[in-house]
Amino acid sequence: MTSKWHNHPLTSIEQESETALAERYAGTPPVSQLLVQRGITTIEEADRFFNPSLSDLHDPFLMPDMDKAVGRLNQAMGRKERIMVYGDYDVDGTTAVALVYKFLRQFYSNIEYYIPTRYDEGYGISLSSIDYAAEQGVKLIIILDCGIKAIEEIRYAASKGIDFIICDHHVPDNELPPAVAILNPKMAGSPYPCPHLSGCGVGFKFMQAFAQSNGIPTVDLEGMLDLVAVSIAADIVPMVDENRIMTYHGLKRLNSNPNMGLRSIIRICGLTGKKITISDVIFKIGPRINASGRMQSGREAVDLLVARDMAEATEKGKAIDRYNQDRKELDKRITEEANAILSERGSDAEAAKSIVIYNKDWHRGIIGIVASRLTELYYKPAVVLTLTNGLATGSSRSVQGFDIYKAVESARDLLENFGGHTYAVGLSLKEENIPEFTRRFEEYVAANILPSQLTPQIDIDAQITFADITREFVDLLRGFNPFGPGNQKPVFETCNVQDFGTSKLVGRNLEHIKLELVDDTSGKVMSGIAFNAARHFEHIHSGKPFDICFTIEETRRNVPGHEVQLLIKDIHTAPRRRSRDA
Repeated sequence: MTSKWHNHPLTSIEQESETALAERYAGTPPVSQLLVQRGITTIEEADRFFNPSLSDLHDPFLMPDMDKAVGRLNQAMGRKERIMVYGDYDVDGTTAVALVYKFLRQFYSNIEYYIPTRYDEGYGISLSSIDYAAEQGVKLIIILDCGIKAIEEIRYAASKGIDFIICDHHVPDNELPPAVAILNPKMAGSPYPCPHLSGCGVGFKFMQAFAQSNGIPTVDLEGMLDLVAVSIAADIVPMVDENRIMTYHGLKRLNSNPNMGLRSIIRICGLTGKKITISDVIFKIGPRINASGRMQSGREAVDLLVARDMAEATEKGKAIDRYNQDRKELDKRITEEANAILSERGSDAEAAKSIVIYNKDWHRGIIGIVASRLTELYYKPAVVLTLTNGLATGSSRSVQGFDIYKAVESARDLLENFGGHTYAVGLSLKEENIPEFTRRFEEYVAANILPSQLTPQIDIDAQITFADITREFVDLLRGFNPFGPGNQKPVFETCNVQDFGTSKLVGRNLEHIKLELVDDTSGKVMSGIAFNAARHFEHIHSGKPFDICFTIEETRRNVPGHEVQLLIKDIHTAPRRRSRDA
């Protein structure tokens, strides 16, 4: 599928703001443009951006109900009540439980943790877990990364004398559960400055407030930011404001003295001694932690993350890695089966603006990944369903700019349960309601999605020439890390480039192009790699000009002239226009 390139030139107001930064970055003109595009308009803001400081984290007591939550926790500890830390079985939930449990157990021993099983209990709070808590004498449950819609379950817990503190970041309904406190930055009317925390991030803010109220130095809590960084990267929340600060310092921890459980995963991934990046967390560390909850039990991930010695952590890390291997095999098979079903639907599937697909035999732990694969392949909002405990249970994923939460919500009368974010929603419904849900979901998507949202789009941050790619520019670009939604890795466009004469096809099936390119602004030869782009090789090899869009990657080789490589995202063989002087 051909991608559209969308340039983001500065508006007249943004151009005025750029003037304030232009003198500081006169030698690297694109930098001031990149900063302004991210809402950074003053030298002071730029300094804070390039040097994220924990002192710039917000006061946790700005979050509604934080005083109630801290008060109830202090009361439970003062009364020596048994406390349960409860969380979802995904990366965000398990890291959140690990963080809160590890921090509190330093000061309090009458505490345990609980992760529901995906297959027997399902998402969120189960009645069986409340019964278990009552049997154990639990009086307070701190629930993380879920619970915001558990109205009946929390009422049931109250009848057994159990209080709840909810730490969630999913979109709440109008009716809220009868919890002692609800910590959720997405609450309507909340004055909290950073509404896009991860579930683990909300847990961190709770512990930050608890520490402040008890005069506890936060150095040990800040040492757990590696867990928060993993949650932020894996849950794909916006990399702005507090999230970027916590991830910046969490990555430092991952690269210096990580949590023992994370250290075992780092070894298994072959990342020991290498600089760990957000991409490593998203594609290597996160999936392994997630595999525990997908394939077996999320509790095993928490067991790993709270391990007290390296031998235990190594053993548990190996077990989780085996789950990840099993997950990969299932993922491949189910994705192939889903593609076969869509192929059988033929023109009807092609004409539809969305995908809803159901197979009662698919593994529940994999369907979220399959939904992501289908969205990437067909570039349509996708819902994938399977049968679990008598209900069709599913996961949905969306394309850029389309709110799939509202699409699912439009058919809420057909659903037993649902919850999530703009781009990912979990849901369950009766099997007989699938046809009507499919019809209404497609109806909503067709009526509300924009044509541009059904075509892959590459957002271009700036047009540059090869002369702009200096050592100083590359050094400053490094300071834009960590990357994520709201602070994506800058994508550049360079027009009218040509093959230096040495580009060649590479890869097992000669499907990639190893490029050496020149433009007409300098004698600089830029190396690049274009994956799965062999269809363009004939044009490139002919010496004809073409346009490229790319990110700038630093290599690990200390070879003069090879410190930087262009990662080509797309190629237009019909040049659109020249660079900035067009």
